[in-house]
Amino acid sequence: MADVHVRCWQETYRGLMSDAVLDDPGFPAARERFWTAALTDGRYRENRTAVVEREGELIGVAMSGPSLDAAAAGARHLYLLYVVTPAHGTGAGQALLDAVIDPVESAVLWVADPNPRAQAFYRKHGFVADGAVQVADGIREIRMIRCVQAPSPVL
Repeated sequence: MADVHVRCWQETYRGLMSDAVLDDPGFPAARERFWTAALTDGRYRENRTAVVEREGELIGVAMSGPSLDAAAAGARHLYLLYVVTPAHGTGAGQALLDAVIDPVESAVLWVADPNPRAQAFYRKHGFVADGAVQVADGIREIRMIRCVQAPSPVL
């Protein structure tokens, strides 16, 4: 999972983030520590994690959890969804998203800007930019939210 995470950062953020960060020899070990904690630490027990594999090779990872964002109270937070570049357009991203966030569940995420491919993917799945912007890890990000209305009761 750490290897896919690192590879996807290198593929996605090259040119948006410092090469020194992306090529840091300690970066894979840091992602291994992240995934070990995410999968074993009780603080993250409400998180949902999924992977996609093709022909015995891990090609994507995703994780969601309760939102810590006050503006998105009650929504699920998509913390990460990464698919290696050769697997883009194969349905792997859709499978990951559906595995960690129910299609009828309200959700929030932050996505790199510019990252038109990812933003289009999220728009396709009902997310809209709400105007919020932040800089995280040296990358400008926009917040996207998907609000799902409960069905009206039949009278």
